Amino acid sequence: MALSSEARKLQNKWRTGTGWPKRLEWLEILGIRGWTGQRVDLNYPVVAVVGENGSGKSTVLQAVAASYRASDKKKERYASDFFPDTPFEKIRAAAIRFSYREGGVSQVRAVRKPTDRWRGNPQRPERRVEYIDLSRIQPVSARVGYPKLIKAGVTEGAHIPFDSDKLERLTNIIGKKYVTAGLSVTSADDKRKIPVLEIGGNRYSGFHQGVGEIAVAELLAPDYPKYGVVLIDEVETSLHPRAQRRLIRDLCRIARDKELQIVLTTHSPYVLGELPPEGRIYLMEGVGGKSVVTGVSPDFAMTRMDEEQHPECDIYVEDVRAAALVGEMIVASDRDLLSRAKIIPYGSASVGNALGLMASQKRFPRPSIVYLDGDQAPSTGCVVIPGDDAPERVIFHDLQDKGWPNISSRIGRGSSETIDALEKAMTLSDHHDWVNEAADRLFIGGTILWQALCAAWATNSASEKSLGTVVNPVREALEAAA
Repeated sequence: MALSSEARKLQNKWRTGTGWPKRLEWLEILGIRGWTGQRVDLNYPVVAVVGENGSGKSTVLQAVAASYRASDKKKERYASDFFPDTPFEKIRAAAIRFSYREGGVSQVRAVRKPTDRWRGNPQRPERRVEYIDLSRIQPVSARVGYPKLIKAGVTEGAHIPFDSDKLERLTNIIGKKYVTAGLSVTSADDKRKIPVLEIGGNRYSGFHQGVGEIAVAELLAPDYPKYGVVLIDEVETSLHPRAQRRLIRDLCRIARDKELQIVLTTHSPYVLGELPPEGRIYLMEGVGGKSVVTGVSPDFAMTRMDEEQHPECDIYVEDVRAAALVGEMIVASDRDLLSRAKIIPYGSASVGNALGLMASQKRFPRPSIVYLDGDQAPSTGCVVIPGDDAPERVIFHDLQDKGWPNISSRIGRGSSETIDALEKAMTLSDHHDWVNEAADRLFIGGTILWQALCAAWATNSASEKSLGTVVNPVREALEAAA
């Protein structure tokens, strides 16, 4: 999916290297909730951390918050606030090590708990941190202490209205035309704030709002400080897909304008789809513990977290086109193998390299094979798809040499129009466009055409050696696990 204009503008500004005079570059977490020193790199102003429940997403946010001290002591947060000793567990030999940059100079610091006390707090750099835990947002009526605010005789107290910018942002994200919005307190309690919105002449409070409206109103309420850090737990809470996309676009704009770093957690493919690969981090639990993988595709993240199938083997490929190619090669050689495996697109080749290393170390819970496209260099634990070039180039050129066998019958089009469309597509300089260009000329979907091309190539052009390069690792993995 193409990036929104807001995400592109943010990406362009970030890549100039001239902004964000304060930034957290990476952190390592040791001895806390199953972390054993893994590093999390923050390579983009808005980073989404994704993973299954209990994988450590909230721990990352809390570790970021504990890496900075506040100028206002009343707002100071410490590692002990997030990672306390309890009657059930004691934290010892723990550390949060991090690299931060200020004014072009990077330094490494740490807060650590060798025994019973956290040390290193005074040496932390100073920076404003906003921590917003949307995962704990409840209807106002269900919150502790709030029912007393609607007892007889209670009146509205001070109202803090949103300025025009916040009001417009709320309107754009939710998709409703709000006349006014803000937070109010009551005569019963001047600490407990309630969102109050007005739309179409009707004014209503958080007691009569949906949780999604409450979440966005409370997310927009703080005045995010320039150059600060904003941490948001479960950013998609109670929001429908369009609202999720609008919210991430809004956060990209704010991050660009105020040069903020925003780190958020999510389980949503819509949130991930709004960010470039460098803004997506997957936390994976395996046999060898946690792994941090940057640059995953939304498909990879969702497949890892939503597994309806029960395959004996996982096959990781770069994208959906590689998935179709590998699938058709397996079908052409041993169809039954495909019913025992699950093909998962992972995103960029750098992710494939990281997954290949994990596979070589047997850190996956079941047999896993990682494939790289043919135009990639060999890498530890990875199988390179035969062809020594991008899959589109290999398949188009090989089938062209064979006279495009069986393609027209597979897609239900005339032979001459099929050949004409495929030949004209190959005149484009970018091979990534060949499939869609030909599909548009033939009035069929690009996925349908590519599947037909892969099937024709696997049965007419691929050698036994090429098929074996792809199929044998799957067969061997399944036999070893039997």
